Amino acid sequence: MSVTKDEDSTVSGKKNTNKPAANKRPDYAQSASQSRGPGPGGGRAAAVEKAVNFGPSLKRLFGEMKPDRVLIVVVMVLGAIGVAANVYGPKLLGKAANAVFAGVIGKGLPAGVTKDQIVAALTQQGKTDQASMIAKLDVIPGQGIDFTHLGHILLLCLALYVTAAVLTFIQAFIVNRVVQRAVYRMRDQISAKIDRLPLAYFDGQPAGELLSRVTNDMDNVQQSLQQTMSQVINSLLTLIGVIAMMLTVSWQLTLVTLCIVPLSLAVSIPIGKAAQKRFVGMWKSTGELNAKVEESYTGHALVKVFGRRREVEASFHDTNEEMYKASFGAQFISALIMPANFFIGNLNFVAIAVLGGLRVASGTMQLGDVTAFIQYSRMFTQPLTQITSMTNLLQSGVASAERVFEVLDAGEQTPDEHGSLNLPVKGHVQFDHVDFSYSADQPLINNLSIEAKPGQQIAIVGPTGAGKTTLVNLLERFYDVQGGKIAIDGVDIASVPRHQLRDQLGMVLQDTWLFGGTIHDNIAYGKIDATDDEVIQAAKAAYVDRFVRTLPDGYETKIDEEGSNVSAGEKQLLTIARAFISDPSILILDEATSSVDTRTEVLVQKAMNRLRSGRTSFVIAHRLSTIRDADLILVMEHGAIVEQGTHEGLIAAQGAYYRLYESQFSAAEQPEELAGSATSGAKRASS
Repeated sequence: MSVTKDEDSTVSGKKNTNKPAANKRPDYAQSASQSRGPGPGGGRAAAVEKAVNFGPSLKRLFGEMKPDRVLIVVVMVLGAIGVAANVYGPKLLGKAANAVFAGVIGKGLPAGVTKDQIVAALTQQGKTDQASMIAKLDVIPGQGIDFTHLGHILLLCLALYVTAAVLTFIQAFIVNRVVQRAVYRMRDQISAKIDRLPLAYFDGQPAGELLSRVTNDMDNVQQSLQQTMSQVINSLLTLIGVIAMMLTVSWQLTLVTLCIVPLSLAVSIPIGKAAQKRFVGMWKSTGELNAKVEESYTGHALVKVFGRRREVEASFHDTNEEMYKASFGAQFISALIMPANFFIGNLNFVAIAVLGGLRVASGTMQLGDVTAFIQYSRMFTQPLTQITSMTNLLQSGVASAERVFEVLDAGEQTPDEHGSLNLPVKGHVQFDHVDFSYSADQPLINNLSIEAKPGQQIAIVGPTGAGKTTLVNLLERFYDVQGGKIAIDGVDIASVPRHQLRDQLGMVLQDTWLFGGTIHDNIAYGKIDATDDEVIQAAKAAYVDRFVRTLPDGYETKIDEEGSNVSAGEKQLLTIARAFISDPSILILDEATSSVDTRTEVLVQKAMNRLRSGRTSFVIAHRLSTIRDADLILVMEHGAIVEQGTHEGLIAAQGAYYRLYESQFSAAEQPEELAGSATSGAKRASS
């Protein structure tokens, strides 16, 4: 392996301005990376709250149901039939009321005369109102209520209501299916989206905030659609049907009823807008609260060690208070819509009752028509109230949907190309004039050129923030280079699908991560079709087998995501075993033995030497004693390689590596020197 030492080399720190333009690639995560500090663990930027865009977000949410549009049409048809049956019911009940009223009036009239004779007699007597009323009724003088006719009307009405109930049940079943399938697709979309998001996106997002969008917000979208969709459809259809039926009864009273619509909108729209802002704040506070809970839970040991329990509780209390205020404000304001519309509906009821009574008394309307119209006025105000009361649920759901859409609309990593590595991979790795920075105004790696020959062990050392981990992140394509290229066996890794590239790479990180499951499953994670024998062999090679055998359930011992029932060193050994079983062509070790004891470290080093045999390996190390046998040691500072060579050669050169080595191995002597200086100072002070 060598570092190119021409006039534009990384040693000189000058950038090659004559590189071909084709070597420049756009940063797929530029917008995301600008919000973070330098280095893979850069500072997290605060989430920017976007302006609420209710209409387009609602339209997009309903657009998720397009694949089930046939079922939605069926829902509309069933709803229309059910509503028609419901709205025709009051008309029949009005006829029943007329039949009863006609029977009562007819029984009080003298028998043996016709209705026309009675109407003519009343007209001659000047009783025109009574004459008009009797003329409109289907009365037979001297005959009481026709219970057979009344029974037929009531049975027909009952049949209509039963039909409407059955259709409503079927409609609710289909709506439930449509909503669940839409949410299922959205969950699939966001899961696939997370796989396509660049690492820079996760660096700029608190884990709890992202989890809240994927879980809480998705659940809220589902509940909101479930509770509002069928009701809104039925309410709209009911409004149309009721208006049509009211017009058949009395167009004058219909106009009076329609007057409440602008009044209802004038009340509901301002309340809805005020509530929507608070719903957005509510779900934003929910995400922030989840982020704090997740952070304090995963770091609970540090919270206790540094005695920051009160500070954490105070921070949680403040965020919880913000969430309470936003939630209370949103629910309280949106809840005002229903009583306001009930009040308006009651005003309409009073107006209809008074005007209808006057028209019955004047003989211009039948009593049954007025009773039917009163029911229609109730049926008219009820869907209006339902629609307005559903706005709080719908607003909450759209606010959550908007947060989900923000994730779905986030910038993705560059699409995979269709190239291929030359198999089997030999492990010839080249960094050719590579440029990279996490932030445009803070360059990190500039014009870096490296060549690693097959089978070489390359150690990378340097102070924190020098770019060591960034180097292997670029090799893994967690980030893409912004200039130059990285090649394996002569193939540009940017032309290779990421999954194929990573199949050839094995990586053991400084930060260990275990999945919830058994120890067997965690080791086998490195190879999907691993056999039990392969798992045990990998465990033995990584010195995991010896402590696993002491556990009651052995390899079937269950561990949680945090690995709280195994020590930090044992967790690191498990991750090394995972790398063993994957049998990679190129091995990357990022402080892979930082959490093991000295004796185990010696054993693991022997095991890793066997694992590295015949493979190109990159080792990032702070313990310089672990890389003495490396074929080549690279010393990095500020994203550039300032020294290279073997351990003995770099010590003899007494440069940057020598200073690192001396500072590490003289650290144990410094406390004694400082103690001696302090003692001498004390003696001088006392004298």
